[in-house]
Amino acid sequence: MAKVIDKFGRPIRDLRISVTDRCNFRCTYCMPKEIFGNDYAFLPQEELLTYEEMVRIARIFASLGVDKLRITGGEPLLRKELPSLIAELTKIEGIQDIGLTTNAVLLGKYAEDLYKAGLRRLNISLDAMDPFVFGEMNGRGTQPQAILKNIELAKEMGFDIKVNMVVQKDVNVLEILPMAMHFKERGITLRFIEFMDVGNDNAWSFEKVVTKKEIFDILQSEFELEPVDADYFGEVAKRYRYKDNGVEVGFITSVSESFCSSCTRARISSDGKIYTCLFASDGFDLRELVRSGKTDEELTQALTGLWESRDDRYSDERTEETAKKRKKINMSYIGG
Repeated sequence: MAKVIDKFGRPIRDLRISVTDRCNFRCTYCMPKEIFGNDYAFLPQEELLTYEEMVRIARIFASLGVDKLRITGGEPLLRKELPSLIAELTKIEGIQDIGLTTNAVLLGKYAEDLYKAGLRRLNISLDAMDPFVFGEMNGRGTQPQAILKNIELAKEMGFDIKVNMVVQKDVNVLEILPMAMHFKERGITLRFIEFMDVGNDNAWSFEKVVTKKEIFDILQSEFELEPVDADYFGEVAKRYRYKDNGVEVGFITSVSESFCSSCTRARISSDGKIYTCLFASDGFDLRELVRSGKTDEELTQALTGLWESRDDRYSDERTEETAKKRKKINMSYIGG
């Protein structure tokens, strides 16, 4: 099949599948507990895509050029029997890489089964080494040691691990160096993520953003870094490595250095809506098509048309005003 490209010539290469909108954290930048309280109405089970539906959709996307899958949430380890989904996804022709984004609270329980199912790559969220700072940020008082223990377990098991840290001004800037030192010593890639205006509930503003340049300058005060070339078109992280031991560190710069021009990602929410931008307002209801008896060919035609009409470039156009006025899907629903 011919390569499917959008209006800006961007191919589709990455598919992120959210398996649940539920999470056991209430991170301030994603699911603040003031909004997502104990009585918050999450999606009922019957509205979620089944694993069989997810595998079918992933197979069709693979025929369009997708070779990389990421399983997200919410917290994906809250979805029962997740290893069975991983096992089926690994069988899809053309899929070369499958990753899982998790807060790792439940990783100790499921890591072995996930590894046996064929999963090899983990993106683990951890925003601070300081117990108070991390407990405040995750909204549950969970201590970093619980996450660090499961990271070590997964590393020993053979997983390729990247740790993601969302940096916010006046919140966890002082944690940048302790985090860097810890993961540098353990040979684990740490990626610093600029605080983004995903959704409308996290009280985002430019004033709360710590830019890549600011983070880099802090790191340079302690370490010598050198740039690393991108591995492929559409790679999100801007990569560097420590000169003394070669361990990598990355930056996700959606605010200060937009990467819209090379975005190759589509996202599927847990109830089957497709979003062609992390900052989208509306999605395309694929679940309705799947459950209405459409053939694979009909679904392929629908997805091809959707991608070919894509013209998203929100981060290129973001201003303080547009960020506040535009209604955006919450990250906990769409996946990161």
